Amino acid sequence: MTAGKTVRDLQGEVDAYIGQFKEGYFSPLAMLARLTEELGELAREVNHYYGEKPKKSTETEKAIEEELGDLLFVLICLANSLHIDLEDAHDLVMKKFNTRDKNRWTRIEKE
Repeated sequence: MTAGKTVRDLQGEVDAYIGQFKEGYFSPLAMLARLTEELGELAREVNHYYGEKPKKSTETEKAIEEELGDLLFVLICLANSLHIDLEDAHDLVMKKFNTRDKNRWTRIEKE
C-alpha cells in the first residue's frame, strides 16, 4: 500500500480491480463467508506466532500482514457491494465509542 492513501482511495482501488471482471462482486452472503474464512486464517497465523500451536514442518510461512491484507480486501469488497463508505462507517463507530464508552476504560494520566 502506498503511503497517504485514504480509506476511500482503497475502496476505489478495489472497485476498479473488481470492475474489470464480468462476475463483479460476490453476493454479500458469499463475501461474509470469505470474511470468516480470512479471519480464520488470520487467527491461525496469530496462534502460530503468539500462541501455543507451532506450525507443522509441512505448512508454508504466511505473514500476519498478508492475512490482515486479505481480510481488509474482502471487507472492502463487502462494503463496496453494499455501497457503504467505510470512512463514514468509521466516523459513526468513533462517535459511538467517544460518547457511550468515553468513561469505560481507565485513562492514562497526562503529565
